[in-house]
Formats: sequence, structure tokens, C-alpha cells
Amino acid sequence: MEALKGAESATCIVTWSYCVAVGIHCAAHGVDRAQAIPAYLHAFAANLVSAAVRAAVPLGQSDGQRVIAGLEPVISEVSADALSASLDDLDSASFAADIASQLHETQYTRLFRS
Repeated sequence: MEALKGAESATCIVTWSYCVAVGIHCAAHGVDRAQAIPAYLHAFAANLVSAAVRAAVPLGQSDGQRVIAGLEPVISEVSADALSASLDDLDSASFAADIASQLHETQYTRLFRS
């Protein structure tokens, strides 16, 4: 946030990916990582299931809710892994997918494009 000091007097356009923006928001409002990480992962999973329900996947709303509920143990496990990980553990080797993911937030229509 220090980098934005004095930004009110100048035009400052900052673009962050959604996950970074959520992290900044949580930090600014004192939301603990142990709460923020599973909440973010749950929202991400719910978003994917919602897209599947609206698309041609043969799932109804109730089935979609059951899928989300079934993902909760995985979300808890991944959250615990993320909380105990160091920065060196948080990486990937899928450069093209990482770059495409960075562009996701600025695409005209985002459903199924990234």
C-alpha cells in the first residue's frame, strides 16, 4: 500500500490479478490467512461449479451444491498445505497457463476464455 501513497494527486492505474487483489483486501482489513485462504478457494470452486451448471454439464442447482460440499475436504487440505508452505513452495512450471491466467481479469468476456 505504501507504493500508492500520494496516488490521489496523480493518475495511478494498477492492475492486479483477482487473487492478489483479494489478498491485499484481506490484509488491509485484518482478515487472517487461515480464514482468507479457504474462503478464496471455496469461492473459486463455487465459481467453477456455477459455470458448469450454467453450461451444458448435466448438473442442476442441487447437484451443484452437492459438488461444492464434496469439495470442502479438498479445500481444507489445500488450505492447510498453503498455510504451511514457504514462498519457495508456491510456484509452478506452467508458464503459458500462468501468463494466460494473469490476463484473465481483463478479458472482454471471461467465461471459458482463460
